[in-house]
Amino acid sequence: MVKVIASSLRKGNVVDKDGKLYVILFAENIHPGKGTPVTQLDMRRISDGVKVSERYRTTEQVERAYVEDREHTFLYADGEGYHFMNPESYDQVAVSESVVGDMAPYLLEGMAVQISQFNGIAIALVLPQRATFEVVETEPTTKGQTASSSYKPAVLSNGVRTAVPPHIAPGTRVVVMTADGSYVERAKD
Repeated sequence: MVKVIASSLRKGNVVDKDGKLYVILFAENIHPGKGTPVTQLDMRRISDGVKVSERYRTTEQVERAYVEDREHTFLYADGEGYHFMNPESYDQVAVSESVVGDMAPYLLEGMAVQISQFNGIAIALVLPQRATFEVVETEPTTKGQTASSSYKPAVLSNGVRTAVPPHIAPGTRVVVMTADGSYVERAKD
């Protein structure tokens, strides 16, 4: 643990507050015209997922926990959790469902992800921004519907529902954002 000033904290950093670890979801430095500048932090407690919001003076000292960020490759999921492999050492890591959370549908076999570990325990996971999936179900295209008109609902091969342009048909591979499942473009492969 190292003490750092609050204004140096960024999204993804892990801090120790009252003996509990929190991952920072959002950090903002606020400089009012009058008064002391403050740092607003939105955090999630790693042990149980409770979200909290804290405000510190920008010069206040905060305990920062150093986590190990390493790239891993997704292998498979089973009853024990989600299994990843370190491509350098070939060590395997099992990550619990609570850490993976709503990112689970976007995990693809062989996908490179960033795993943050603290004392050998996986506490956070970062997926690539985009992933490619096949459209398995969508409404048929209506004659006269142009590409600039509204999007239509679709179901992807991972089970996620999204909205796609009218020209996309079932069987088409599309690129979506892993953060929210929104359509980006038709896959180039």
